[in-house]
Amino acid sequence: MLRNPAEKYRPFPPVRLTGRKWPGRTIQQAPIWMSTDLRDGNQSLIEPMSIAQKLEFFEMLVAIGFKEIEVGFPSASQTDFDFVRKLIDEKRIPEDVTIEVLVQSREDLIARTFEALEGVPRAIVHLYNAIAPSFRKIVFNQSKDEVKALAVEGTRLVKHYAQTRPQTHWIFQYSPETFSMTELAFAREVCDAVAQTWRPTRDHKMIVNLPATVEAASPNVYADQIEWMDRNLGYRDSIVLSVHPHNDRGTAVAAAEMALLAGADRIEGCLFGNGERTGNVDLVTLAMNLYTQGIDPGLDFSDIDAVRRMVERANQLPVHPRHPYAGDLVYTAFSGSHQDAIRKGFAQQAPDAVWEVPYLPVDPSDVGRSYDAVIRVNSQSGKGGSTYPLERGMGFTPPRRVQIEFSHAVQAVADTSGAEMTGEAICALFAREYFEPIGPARRVNASTVRWENRDVSVAAAKRAEGEPQQHHEQHAQQVARAISAAAGQPVEVTSVESSRTVDGRTAVFVGCRVGEQGVRYGVGVSEDSSAAVVDAMVSAVNRAERKEIDCRVAA
Repeated sequence: MLRNPAEKYRPFPPVRLTGRKWPGRTIQQAPIWMSTDLRDGNQSLIEPMSIAQKLEFFEMLVAIGFKEIEVGFPSASQTDFDFVRKLIDEKRIPEDVTIEVLVQSREDLIARTFEALEGVPRAIVHLYNAIAPSFRKIVFNQSKDEVKALAVEGTRLVKHYAQTRPQTHWIFQYSPETFSMTELAFAREVCDAVAQTWRPTRDHKMIVNLPATVEAASPNVYADQIEWMDRNLGYRDSIVLSVHPHNDRGTAVAAAEMALLAGADRIEGCLFGNGERTGNVDLVTLAMNLYTQGIDPGLDFSDIDAVRRMVERANQLPVHPRHPYAGDLVYTAFSGSHQDAIRKGFAQQAPDAVWEVPYLPVDPSDVGRSYDAVIRVNSQSGKGGSTYPLERGMGFTPPRRVQIEFSHAVQAVADTSGAEMTGEAICALFAREYFEPIGPARRVNASTVRWENRDVSVAAAKRAEGEPQQHHEQHAQQVARAISAAAGQPVEVTSVESSRTVDGRTAVFVGCRVGEQGVRYGVGVSEDSSAAVVDAMVSAVNRAERKEIDCRVAA
């Protein structure tokens, strides 16, 4: 009989940390960013990148603003070796960018790494070895002393090879791999022994990188681990404290943000979270999260779609449509209540004011998105969704009562097709429903309406100076009386509203009841305001006579 799977696991032990400070802090500035897309991200791909792809990716990272880029593992891959040489020989590394390479603690691999880096102006040599209990016992069968000695010997070798090449500015980085699953006291012991060997100074710091190689606990536990190390590491004022969160529990972004609160100075990760298993921490999300809190991340994602396309092409992996900030659908609202709030937010948002549009944490234009895709319409959409394309495509905003009525026509079409309606289809449906309704009435000119086969004279009301609304109401009442006489049944005007279109024409919206029918609305748009009133009345009467909404426009 199978036991409960939960019985196979044990909760991660809490960190004994008194007076923890990180919960009461806020992030005040961006960290040092280090992209490992070309190394950690690349090694996780089904088909690793070619040199040409890596070069294109490298140049994009430089353009975004990364100043530290891990470009490969030259001692483990000929492609990586050749790529590093290409960057150096062709002088493709900007003066303000530092490349980083990874190496294990073996002399032949360290020698090969320095061969790849020969002549580089500035570089980070990243040494690592796994130190967690499971690796000591299962993978390497080594004692704590043996694991520490391996790290120290690797550091000694890196220092030796660096000292023989004084023309390069060398930065040393050490990662106790599997840090998040290691006893904190032993992790500190290894890092202190490495620092004692390297001897960093305040003017020439080393990097201590603390990876959540496998995310084994909740983000607050990782933050406790980082704060404990921040408090207890030797040479702390001569160390750049770095973190490298993975996403096995789906909380890498939270873990990275909490690690910054806990004392980390630097974050390693990949664009869009690419990496082994569930991936590295997502640097795009982290950077944009800072942006929304009023902190400049120092990275440029003003054309986020171009970045996404490049990454998708290089990684041969799609970015999810719901990916924060970059997905195709993250700035899109289908829900009617969401659409209404967004539309009203756009209407009140001043160009230079603090961003305050409901449901949109960032201005889509800040990442290169247009507003056209923000509101999209399907059967879940309401009057807000129907109205936004009309504002964009026809240049006017119908009154609320017309919005509600038209939303029923949109929903009927969307329900029938089961598909999303484009802005063009919505505008076409509105034109069919309000500008071209089939019925007994037709405008001949601004002063004549034809009812079936009979022409009815409609004298325009005398315009009241400075009161166009009153003029439109009076004119609509005159048209109603004339049509009522011709039709032999009462025609009642229930409401008249008007506005100007973006191109300066008059838009008139009339509510009308014919006989015992319910209220229907008509719309007229013309450069001649009198003609617009007559068109609106004709539209309303024909729609009232038809009794049902005409939804015969393909979605």
